[in-house]
Amino acid sequence: MDAAPSSAAPSSDAPSPAARAAVGALRARGWTLGTAESLTAGLVAATVAEVPGASAVLRGGLIVYATSLKHELADVPSEVLDRHGAVSPETARALAVGAARRCGADVGVGLTGVAGPDTQEGRPVGTVYVGLSVPGRPAWSVPLSLPGDRAAIRRAACEAALGLLVTAAGGDRRGDDDAGNESGS
Repeated sequence: MDAAPSSAAPSSDAPSPAARAAVGALRARGWTLGTAESLTAGLVAATVAEVPGASAVLRGGLIVYATSLKHELADVPSEVLDRHGAVSPETARALAVGAARRCGADVGVGLTGVAGPDTQEGRPVGTVYVGLSVPGRPAWSVPLSLPGDRAAIRRAACEAALGLLVTAAGGDRRGDDDAGNESGS
């Protein structure tokens, strides 16, 4: 006779603390979230969705892995992609704005970068830009240089984006790149 699994055992797929904090911070502000993800391919939205009660904040997400979809789905202006490339702070900001708009959310998060194994547009592996769009201020982006293999870079980018969400929802402006806050649109 097979024994039933114990419900007392801790779950190995418990939501990440960063995702719990992001959901809590967004709920506290009454903000909803939309994502436009390139290198993370939906990992941020999926990680948020693991948190019980995430439906109160998560509106949806766009997977914009292909450069053309950054324009077609997330409304990144062609001029931004032509001038700055798919992996740039300008594109990350435009992705964030597009995510919020397309998902009907208060907050948008856009991620673009190079997970490897090869460079892209002359950018080294580990180069990541996280764009954020929140009510009451222009969109901004944060550059990251992340070590590791593809999986490690993607996970670290997700965790960084969630941490930046917590900071943004708390009104803390640390981490802004201050190198231009135009949304790219």
